[in-house]
Parts: sequence; C-alpha cells; structure tokens
Amino acid sequence: MNFQFSEDAEALRREARKFLAAQSAPAQARAVMNSEGGIDRELWRKITDLGWTGLRIPETHGGLGLSVLELCVLAEEVGRALAPVPFTSSVLLATEALLTCGTPAQQAIWLPRLGDGSATGAVALAEGVLPAGAQSRITVRDNTLSGVKRPVPDAMLADFLIVAAQDGLHLVERGASGLVVEPLETVDLVRRSATVTLDNTPAEPLQGSREGLEKFLQSAAVLLAFEGLGGAEAAMEMAIGYARERMAFGRPIAGYQAVKHRLADMYIKNQLARSHAYYGAWALSTGAPELPQAAAAARVAALDAYGFAAEENVQLHGGIGYTWESDCQFHYRRARLLSGMLGSKAHWEDALVRSLEQRNTMIAA
Repeated sequence: MNFQFSEDAEALRREARKFLAAQSAPAQARAVMNSEGGIDRELWRKITDLGWTGLRIPETHGGLGLSVLELCVLAEEVGRALAPVPFTSSVLLATEALLTCGTPAQQAIWLPRLGDGSATGAVALAEGVLPAGAQSRITVRDNTLSGVKRPVPDAMLADFLIVAAQDGLHLVERGASGLVVEPLETVDLVRRSATVTLDNTPAEPLQGSREGLEKFLQSAAVLLAFEGLGGAEAAMEMAIGYARERMAFGRPIAGYQAVKHRLADMYIKNQLARSHAYYGAWALSTGAPELPQAAAAARVAALDAYGFAAEENVQLHGGIGYTWESDCQFHYRRARLLSGMLGSKAHWEDALVRSLEQRNTMIAA
C-alpha cells in the first residue's frame, strides 16, 4: 500500500502553493471580510483559468478528468491559503455531489458550467445543530422541498443548491419558486453563509437515495479533511514563526520548554491528521470497503488538529492574538466553520465507532 502522492500530484502541490502564496495573502481575506460581495472575483477568475474548477470533471463534460488525489492536493493548499473563493462549496462539494449521485441529465447541464467557471454550486446540509441525513427536517412531496437549511456557505453566490433530505440529495436551481436565500452572519466572516428557506420549492432528486447521500458524505469528509489539514499546517507555521521572533527575557520564546511542548503537540496532531487523510484519500480513490471508517477517521483527526492548532496559535501570540488586527482569527474562525459542516465531530466519532464495530463483526463471522 503506497500512501505517497504521485510526482504529478506533488508538482501540482508546489505550483498551487506558489500561486496562492502570491495571490491569496491574509490581506485578501481581510478585504473580502470587509466587502459586500464575499468573494475575490479576480482570484476566482485566475483559478478558473488554471483549470482547477474542472480538475475532477470528466473530459466528456469539458473538464481535465484527473483523479480525486489531485483534488485532495488542491483542497489542502486552498485551506492553507484561506483563499476567499467558493472553491470548497462549488468544486469540493457541489461538483463531487453531481459526480457521485447526479443523473446523466444533471451532469450534462451543470458539470461543463462548473468546470469553466460560468456557474457555481453550494451544498445545503446543516439544519442548525442537526447533522445532514437521517435527522433532516426537510419535507419532500411531489418533487418539491419545504424546510430551512442553515448555515449554507456560499449560498448567496450559487447558481444551484444541492439539498440534503432524509431520502437523499436534491438539486434546486436559483430562482426556483419558494426559494429564499438570506445572508446569515456566522463565525467565519470570509466564507459567507446564508439561511436557505424552501417552501414547496421544485427540486430534482439525485440518484442513490440514502445510500447515495452517505457515499457523498464520505467523499466530502475526506476532501474537507485535506482542507482542514492545510489550515492546521498554516496555523502551526504561524505559531512557530511568531515564537521564533517574540523575545522574552533576552531570548526567543521558542526556546522555552513550555512553548516547545505546545508546538510539538501541534505537530503530532497534524501528522496524525495527515496519516488519516492520506488513508481516506486512498480508500476514496480505490473504492475500498474501508472507506466508511477511513472517511470518519480522517474527518475526526482533521477537526481535532485544526481546532487545536488554531486555538494554540492564538494563545502563543499572547494578547495580540485576540485583537481584530491579528491574522490568527482567520484560522480560528475557519476551524470553527469546518467543525460545523457535514455534521459535528461527535457525529463522526459515532460513525467511526459504528463502522469499526461492523468491520469487526464481519471479521469474526
């Protein structure tokens, strides 16, 4: 079993990191945070020109037809850079939902537009504290949906929504009757969210029903684990950089044992998250039967690593870390947002335990 990415994927990683370092500094995130639009349109245009929006889309639909492994690499780099674009909503989630469960007609209509950047999508999963799936309160009747989804990241920008209900996923086009999308202030001020209200809104079901929804959530868990991993690495690097520069009693605070321990704890959690994310990517790319537990483990480890690194980064910056001017806030806020997407960490811990129990039962039988 080889957990290393290919030379081509590593080359893509290097170029993506170089590009985003030049185009997506915290200053861009801060500018979007203070703007009305909620997106860096010039950066999004450049990302579209690079072909990142069509990376996973088959060539028959105008995309590049690359594997999910290359998409994992980009997810990590976008998470590292906090790029203020709808990459996660449109490329990682909406596109993946259509590739996993979309009908041939839905794929023919939307995948080419997602690939060339002429359209964006968003996925409506959360209903407050409820996770996606079995506990959804969305009512389905005669190909219409009724209910409320919140928060839905990037919904204000999206041309269509993929909505999770108890019976699976449904596609709702922007402008459909009974659809109301209203801005919602959440902890992440860079990635804008909305409340989506559906009132007998026409919708097209995707394929796969409940099984399709579960399969999509496992794919999404792996992809978002890479975004969280990139953010965790960036938060740790920010903390290390500050600890090397900040002087106390005549020497950098990085030289004190207590600070070293906290940085070492960050590194260990990040490496654990990386191992699980790579395992999840392998299971997803090969269709391995281990995918349910691999995806759940990747999700849990990434949330643990990003949450810890973001909080410790604020702590190590001392009083300045709590100020509005500090860039520490961006990773803290993004980690909190990611922890609420796809269901809570506790939800995925339960999923991991259930999948391990099922595996052990099958082995014992």
